[in-house]
Amino acid sequence: MRLRTLPVAAALAALFGSAVLAVPASADSSRPIALFGAKDTVVDDAHRQVFISDAYNNQIVVTDLTGKVVKTLAGLPQVADLELSPDSGTLYAALQGADKIVAIDTGRLARTAEYPTGDGTTPSSVVYADGRLWFGYGDQWDSGLGEVDLTAETPTVTLDLAAGHDFASPPVLYADADNPGTLLALDAGISSGPIIVYDISSGTPAIRVSAEKGGTYDDAALTPDGRNVVVAGPGNRALTEYRLSDLSEVRTFPTVSEPETVTIAPDGTVAATVLDTDNVGDTLVFSNDPARPTSVRNLSRDWMPWGGHSTSWSADGSTLYVLTGNNDAMQFQTVDAPREYASTLTVDAPTKATRAASLTVKGKLTANLALPAGTPLHVTRTDLESPSGKSLGTKYLGAGGAYSFTDTPPAGGTVKYTVTYAGDTTHTAATATDTVDVSRTTPTLTLNNNGKAYDYAQSVTFTAHLGTTYKNRTVEIWANPYGADKPNTRVKSGTVNASGNLSVTLTLTRKTELTAKFAGDARYAPKTTTGTVGAGVKVSTALGGSYKTLYTWNHTYYYFHQSKDPVVTTTMTAYQGRKQLLQIQVYSGGVWQTTVKKYFALDSAGKSVVTLTGTPPTGQRFRVRDSYVSGSGDSVNTTTYGAWKYFTFTH
Repeated sequence: MRLRTLPVAAALAALFGSAVLAVPASADSSRPIALFGAKDTVVDDAHRQVFISDAYNNQIVVTDLTGKVVKTLAGLPQVADLELSPDSGTLYAALQGADKIVAIDTGRLARTAEYPTGDGTTPSSVVYADGRLWFGYGDQWDSGLGEVDLTAETPTVTLDLAAGHDFASPPVLYADADNPGTLLALDAGISSGPIIVYDISSGTPAIRVSAEKGGTYDDAALTPDGRNVVVAGPGNRALTEYRLSDLSEVRTFPTVSEPETVTIAPDGTVAATVLDTDNVGDTLVFSNDPARPTSVRNLSRDWMPWGGHSTSWSADGSTLYVLTGNNDAMQFQTVDAPREYASTLTVDAPTKATRAASLTVKGKLTANLALPAGTPLHVTRTDLESPSGKSLGTKYLGAGGAYSFTDTPPAGGTVKYTVTYAGDTTHTAATATDTVDVSRTTPTLTLNNNGKAYDYAQSVTFTAHLGTTYKNRTVEIWANPYGADKPNTRVKSGTVNASGNLSVTLTLTRKTELTAKFAGDARYAPKTTTGTVGAGVKVSTALGGSYKTLYTWNHTYYYFHQSKDPVVTTTMTAYQGRKQLLQIQVYSGGVWQTTVKKYFALDSAGKSVVTLTGTPPTGQRFRVRDSYVSGSGDSVNTTTYGAWKYFTFTH
């Protein structure tokens, strides 16, 4: 619930506190962390780790200083408050669900001791002071103050040490080694908001001063000397600082919405998080100079009551750690320059613009501590001519943090303007971008042979023609044969010739979609053109069972005995599911008339064998052919008609 620092660390922080303010901001970080809320957070700088109590999952999650989980300490029923010993060697944890306090070695991350507090006590807060562990326990009006005397040879537990105060809720406890003999208790669960300051110098608590401040408390933190306390509540729009000697009000820290957590750095800098239902800023850092405004950051887009102490400073006061988000998506946030004012930079460029014509880019640079006119900004333009970015020099803020500049983009396409503020000793750096769709001329790109059909396996030359462009004269030609088993393939890529042509010769075995592509350049837009050509199949028909052939009636006829059934064997380019169309015609009345028209499946080798049965008339002229019809069983080829085979019957 509190930050504990070693005396040496505190001394160094006091000595070099001003140097921290002069260091430019480094990159903040955010890391997802699997937690269901956090009852308490303790930073152990000595071991470069953070302890987070997760009461819902009965565990303490241990992370490094970036929020990366290094270990999970399980089996800690309803673990609540955490306390780090002054030497950072031991972490104490109050276990509401086990009626005890446990000690954990911070180096080995292993339990070293347990202190049962009594059945049904449900200890919820714990603090180390004057060689003892003080803890708040109980529920509502059945609550009290207890201690574990660690100075005894065998640590002993004593309850009912409230010294006459009737707690309405388990007291939340605070103590600081720089103010020995003092224990602060907040009766946080009642609207009258009692604050009780105990004298514990004798080992037995005695009330030194108490007062009702009105309102409940979500969190609190002691000042570095342990003599004042800053509470989150009462009141919905401020933190309040009280002097422990007489509980008089010292100052207030105004907040944009209800304060939730509070933490104080070794140099006295107060930081807090707020409910932020309006999404205007959830993390506040108050300047020690009352003339300066509060630094506000919006670390999370999710608002929620934090429900525990989830904001802490590092031991040297240079870094702020904040848990944000909701129970399904919590984030471990690291703010590396919390005292600096967060800069917000915007860039507004036109949505569209004409190449080689002037355009205006404008924007604003704002912060809680306003930046003066003349503050420098660096501008970079990134486009097709300058893909790595081209500096447009330094621009300067005008009145009210506004700026504007003009530019004439030499290249079309997507043009990005990047504006950068480098930051200073009091402001964080900021970068913002906006893009403009700058016009480009549409080039001419054609591809021949569209709509034509060719014989199976015929070699065909395709030519793409590119008209005028700026620098790029490269064209690609792609061929995409019909059928899912054949991929779209780039068959040619190269620079067009002096006439603007690029050609490729393909052997066509299927219908094919041809595509010519031009990627564009700085002044001419990309262009794609497509065309489709057909490709027939190989088909042959054989008649089996004839006893002779004879050239007559202008064709070669196959002669069959009337008792012999002709066998029609079809061979066709194979494809899965392919069919052939068998058509038989008879010559009658001076014309050929169809008598049979039927589809037959081809086998995997592209063959079909059909026997013509029945008792045909003798002397009649017949003919038969096999054809492929696109769409009958598949559509990967163009409809192809086979040659007629002529036949007749005799006795």
